[in-house]
Amino acid sequence: MKKRRTFTAEFKAERVLDALTGKFTPAEICREYLLQPQQLSEWKTEFITHAALVFQREAESELLAARVAELERHVGCLTLDLEASKKVSRLLPSALRRNGRS
Repeated sequence: MKKRRTFTAEFKAERVLDALTGKFTPAEICREYLLQPQQLSEWKTEFITHAALVFQREAESELLAARVAELERHVGCLTLDLEASKKVSRLLPSALRRNGRS
């Protein structure tokens, strides 16, 4: 039994762009890479349908970067608070001993 071929996303995108830009005709692409015309047509449809996601990901990326920066600032504040608490806890037992308490 024949095993189905699988194609990477990069391969599919390159073939679709070859067809859309007119660099090669769909028939030439199908002959060169032994593809069925139906397969190339499906790839083109999927490519065009999801083209808007390229720009959406950029916007999401900017939002995520802003969120990461906010969380890093929060971690910085918590780290400072922790360091201050450690210093106070080291000083506190010695102050109690000086006052005659154990």
